[in-house]
Amino acid sequence: MNKQFVKHILATAITGLVLVYVAGCSKTVDGTGATAAPTSVGTEIDDSVVTTRVKSALLEDADIKSYDIKVETRKGEVMLSGFVDNVTQMERAATVARAIPGVKGIDNKMSLKGAATSVGNKVDDGVITTRVKAALLADDRIKSLDIAVVTRKGEVQLSGFVNNQAQIDSALEVARAIEGVSHVGNEMSVKK
Repeated sequence: MNKQFVKHILATAITGLVLVYVAGCSKTVDGTGATAAPTSVGTEIDDSVVTTRVKSALLEDADIKSYDIKVETRKGEVMLSGFVDNVTQMERAATVARAIPGVKGIDNKMSLKGAATSVGNKVDDGVITTRVKAALLADDRIKSLDIAVVTRKGEVQLSGFVNNQAQIDSALEVARAIEGVSHVGNEMSVKK
C-alpha cells in the first residue's frame, strides 16, 4: 500500500470514530452534577473535523514525528500534547496546526523527549499507557474519553479538556497509582 492511501484511510477512520463518539457519547454532566460549558452538536462536529484535519496535516509533514503528538479541539481551540524531539518540531507542529481552517488558537502542551528509547521501553510504555487508560475508564469520577494518555520512559502525560478541577485531580491520582509510572505530567484544561 502506498503511504498517501494509508494516510487517507487513517484520516477517514478517525473522522468516522469521532463522529460516532460525538453523536452517541457526548455528555455535559460530570460525576458531581455540575455542567460543563455547553457545546452544540454542530460545534462538536466542527471540532472533530478540525482535529482530523490537524492530525492529517501533521502526518503529511515530513519534519514532524506526528505519531507522538496528540490533537484535541474544543470550540476551535486546538491542544497539541505529547512528545517531540526538539523545539523546532514543536514550533513546526504549532505552525502547521495554526494554518488549518477553523483553528482559533493553539494551546501548546508538547514536551521534549529525553534520550532515545529502546524497543523494551516502547513496549513498557505501551503497557503503562493501556493500564492508565483502563484505570481512568474504570473510575466514575472521571470523564476519561476526554483525556489523552501518552507515556515515554515511564513518564505519563495526561492532556485534554475536562469539566472541572476535580476531574483533573482524580485523573492525576489514578495515573500516579499505576505500577511503572515514574511521573505524571498534567496538560489537562478545564472546558471553557
